[in-house]
Amino acid sequence: MKRKKISKIDKILELPQEVYSNIPKITIMGFDEMIIENYKGILEYEEFFVRISTHIGTVNINGYNLNLETMTNDDIRITGKIESFDLERVTD
Repeated sequence: MKRKKISKIDKILELPQEVYSNIPKITIMGFDEMIIENYKGILEYEEFFVRISTHIGTVNINGYNLNLETMTNDDIRITGKIESFDLERVTD
């Protein structure tokens, strides 16, 4: 996986790493909501299981009543009753 070099401007502006790289940022709010920034695509979607592809691996989300609430080119919001999640690393 290629990582983008940090430019002097990024350092001066103190931009977060997820802004200038492809590294995903995962935000979890309780057991009811998850936001994944810098995702590549949706691999699988069921009411009880969601798989999201990122540049560094796959995010697997288990639960029930799972919904892909909001999707943009940059982030995806999953709601429902999240029971667990795990990350699968992509090996080069």
